[in-house]
Amino acid sequence: MATFHFDLVSPEKNAFSGEVDQVDVPGAEGDFGVLAGHAPVVAAVRPGILTVIAGGSKQKMIVLGGLAEVSEKGLTVLADVATSIEELDRAKFAATISAMEEKLAEKEGSELDHAIERLDHFKAIQNELNTTAMH
Repeated sequence: MATFHFDLVSPEKNAFSGEVDQVDVPGAEGDFGVLAGHAPVVAAVRPGILTVIAGGSKQKMIVLGGLAEVSEKGLTVLADVATSIEELDRAKFAATISAMEEKLAEKEGSELDHAIERLDHFKAIQNELNTTAMH
């Protein structure tokens, strides 16, 4: 299988850089997979789990929004937050979800719709973390 270069960057760190076989990205318009030779595209990234496949092994990273760009140079994801599953503080993540739920009452209209959508994405991440699908 042909490989391509992938960079996952957040304001805090360069979370991943290297040659990969495939990357599955949680896109705002739907999840999408990138292989070598993918057509150029720029897409918004929603909060979710990004999967990196290289040399037969899978590595899952949590991204909390951002932008993905596929070019002839490879794939670059500029994430608002990017962390590996192992580095995630699950208690802190659960507390963030609780705080988001409490703040829903303060919002209305399109702001409420956006907050509910973001909360749903965070809950989906938490649900996937709590299932056996992470193996």
